[in-house]
Amino acid sequence: MRMYVDRRLLTHFEWLLPLFAIAVCGLGIVTVYSATHAPGGEGPSPLAIRQGLWFTGGCVGMLLVLAFDYRRLDRYAYRVFGAVVVALVLVPLVGRVAGGSRRWITIGPVSIQPSEFMKPALVIALAHYFARTAAVRLGLREMLLPALLTIPPALLVLVQPDLGSAAMLGFVFLSMLVLGGVRLRWFALLATPVLILSPLVGPVAWAHLKTYQQQRILTFINPELDPRGAGYHIIQSKIAVGSGMTWGRGFLRGTQNHLNFLPEQHTDFIFSVFCEEFGFVGAAALMALYLGLLLRGLAIAARARDRFGALLVLGVMSIVFWQVVVNVGMVTGLMPVVGIPLPFFSYGGSSLFGLLVGIGLVMNVSMRRQLY
Repeated sequence: MRMYVDRRLLTHFEWLLPLFAIAVCGLGIVTVYSATHAPGGEGPSPLAIRQGLWFTGGCVGMLLVLAFDYRRLDRYAYRVFGAVVVALVLVPLVGRVAGGSRRWITIGPVSIQPSEFMKPALVIALAHYFARTAAVRLGLREMLLPALLTIPPALLVLVQPDLGSAAMLGFVFLSMLVLGGVRLRWFALLATPVLILSPLVGPVAWAHLKTYQQQRILTFINPELDPRGAGYHIIQSKIAVGSGMTWGRGFLRGTQNHLNFLPEQHTDFIFSVFCEEFGFVGAAALMALYLGLLLRGLAIAARARDRFGALLVLGVMSIVFWQVVVNVGMVTGLMPVVGIPLPFFSYGGSSLFGLLVGIGLVMNVSMRRQLY
């Protein structure tokens, strides 16, 4: 019987979705290589090699996820969520400090960033919850438990500090509310007191932001306020994006990157590196790959045989969608700089591994839609 089921799974193997993801990953590794390449140096940088290793591990994880029925996650959703929350609690206790933030737990030679795994864990927990509610006409009461699931991990991430990941948990929360069937009028009702109280709460919230976070907001409004300080990132990023013009300067020929004008080249601003070297045509091709991945995910969700599977797929796709929107908006000056990586593309092992495992979950839903 096991061999029979295995053959049916192979018959319905989802090829298109991982091909889109792997294509973006490949471009990302090439760009990480360029962003960390030292002129005159030989061979790829350690960061490019490490990204390639994480990609390999992520592909293995993506395939391993296919070995079990995704519906088991429905039964163990809160346990998975709880395990990641425990990891977040351990970060301030045993976490490693890098770049002024304590975000990573070191396990042997590997450093894990639990906040990156919190995103899919929250999707699994909220998909489990909304799979047991009515598909339409949900109200304020149905928003309570999702809020209680989201706020504690978001606060744990915020104090690391990691404003970008905390914001992403908020985006996932709002997306799952809409996808779960909460009526939009409740969002308007909740937004009303926020707007009324914002003149009072705003100064208090502003006072609790880190100095660099305040500067990011101010320079988003007007980067020229501090062109050599807080506004430097976005100014140099827009110069890099614009200098690529139509076809780009060519691989390894980006001056903003290799002359070290562009900060955080391999992480937050890697899209700027790519645009400078491959131009508008390259950026459009990359966006087309993301669009293909998202549309394929929506098609899989539409054909899912159960509500949990559909919500699981849509939740994973929402992570990809929001990270693309915020990162591209950030490096082009349309949004504040909040430190959200470009999915499958920016350097970061935990992010890459978690996203590829998420793609494996989506493939799992697709492959099992005709088995029951």
